[in-house]
Amino acid sequence: MGNAQRDPGNRLPPGQTLVTNFPVLSYGPTPRFNPAKWDFRVIGQVEEPLRFTWDEFRKLPISNQVSDFHCVTTWSRFDNRWEGVRIGDLMKLVRLKVDAKFVFLHCDGGYTTNLPLDEFLENDVMLANRHDGKDLEPDHGWPLRLVVPKLYGWKSAKWLRAIEFCATDRRGFWEVRGYHNHGEPWAEERYSFQEDGEE
Repeated sequence: MGNAQRDPGNRLPPGQTLVTNFPVLSYGPTPRFNPAKWDFRVIGQVEEPLRFTWDEFRKLPISNQVSDFHCVTTWSRFDNRWEGVRIGDLMKLVRLKVDAKFVFLHCDGGYTTNLPLDEFLENDVMLANRHDGKDLEPDHGWPLRLVVPKLYGWKSAKWLRAIEFCATDRRGFWEVRGYHNHGEPWAEERYSFQEDGEE
């Protein structure tokens, strides 16, 4: 999984076209944000579930990073400047149970997606609320989206509300509708039929 050979001189994965704008692709209406009612939870295979209000979440350590973004619909945007909470910093507050092997992400509007735990814990994965020096646009996930630069953009879930740690994998919204369960751009893991024969 994800073992495609990369050309170190080429940042554009196969089948992608470079864009300078930031297209909006969403399923369903953009959720409204109410800071008085919003919360963020860490649940599942953890020793103690966590819940943050908006004010509490904003007190977590803030980091910045620059990364490329690759959408499965064949566009890529280079050098996105994200600001938010690195997963590594969030995990300093989380005590995982030994059975935790996957994450399942819950978002406003009923959207979900899934990731292997080891990829979720990589250094460039972030809970972002700012993009290119400004608060996220509502259509791009305000107030919070996950950013997973090494995978196609549908794994960078918008309007994130909860991280559930799981013992077994289960497919999210697009994964049960024919998208690849992993979604690595350099291997062009776009559709579930490509999973046949994978280990």
